[in-house]
Amino acid sequence: MNGETRYTIGELAHRTGLSVKTIRYYADRGIVPPTDRSPAGYRRYGPDAVARLELVRTLRDLGVDLAAIRRVVDREVPLAEVAAAHAEALAVQIRVLRLRQAVLTAAARRGGGAEQIELLHMLARLSGQERHRLVADFLDAVFDGLATTPAYPGIMRSLTPELPDDPSTEQVQAWVELAELAQDPDFRASMRRLVREYATDHDVPGLPRPDAVAVVRDAVAPALAAGLDPAGPEADSVISAVTARYAGLNASPDDADLRRRLLDRLDAANDPRRDRYLDLLAVINGWSTGGAVAPALDWFSRALRARMSEPAR
Repeated sequence: MNGETRYTIGELAHRTGLSVKTIRYYADRGIVPPTDRSPAGYRRYGPDAVARLELVRTLRDLGVDLAAIRRVVDREVPLAEVAAAHAEALAVQIRVLRLRQAVLTAAARRGGGAEQIELLHMLARLSGQERHRLVADFLDAVFDGLATTPAYPGIMRSLTPELPDDPSTEQVQAWVELAELAQDPDFRASMRRLVREYATDHDVPGLPRPDAVAVVRDAVAPALAAGLDPAGPEADSVISAVTARYAGLNASPDDADLRRRLLDRLDAANDPRRDRYLDLLAVINGWSTGGAVAPALDWFSRALRARMSEPAR
C-alpha cells in the first residue's frame, strides 16, 4: 500500500448517505470500481470514490442514465456534452407534459366525454403549420369578402394567435380553448356579423373613425367606474353623448331609428365569447389583458333601452 486512505463499503455508505446495496451495484457496473481488496477479500475504495459517488447521485437525480454516467466518470465524454443532451431531452418531455396537462385540465373543466377529450388532444398536438391553417380558416370565414379592405389585414393580424416554440402551460391551455372556439360555427357567424356591422359603421367618406363599440366603451368607462345606475337620471348625459357622437360619425340624425341601429350593433358585439377569444389571444401572444367590452356594452344597452320610449334629443 502507498499509505492512501481506504474505505470499506460500509464506511463509504456512511460518508455518502447511499446504501451499501446501491454502492455495490455501481461497483458491479464499473461506475465506482473498488481501488483494491483487503487481505480478507473485501472491497476497499480510495478517496476519489466519495467524489465520484456524489457526482453519480447528482446525475441520477437529474435523470441521466447509468451508461452515460459511466462515460462521464471515465472521462470518455465531457460532462457538458451529456448535460446538454439530457437538457434537450427534458425540454421535449416538459413540452409533452404541458400538452397533457392542458388537455386534462380542459377536459376536467368541461366535463365532456371521450369524444371531447380526443378533440382537445388533437388540438393540443397540432403542428405550427396545422395551427396556422386552423386560424387562417377561422379568419377567412369571419372576414370573407373584406380581407382586401385596407384596414382589415391589420385587424386580422391582431386576431392571430402565435403560440411560441416553448409555450407555458397556461399558453397551451389558452390555445386549446381558442382553437375549439374558433371552430364553433355559431361563434364564427357571430364574429362575421360583428365584422359586417363594423364595416357598415366605417362605410362613410372621410378619415378613419371609431366604431359603435369604441364610442360606447370610451364614454361608459367613467360611468362604470363611478357605479352609476344605467336606469337612473344620472345616465342621461352618457346616453346623449354617445348617440350624438354616433350620429355625427355616421352623418345621420340622432333619432329613434339611429338608436335602434346602435342597439343592433351593440347586441352583435356583446357576445362574451368575443371577449373570451381576446383574453385567450392575449395569453397566447403574451399581451396584457383586461380589454373586455361586455360590461360597458351591457350597461349602455340597458340604459338606452330604458329610454327608447323617450323622444330623441
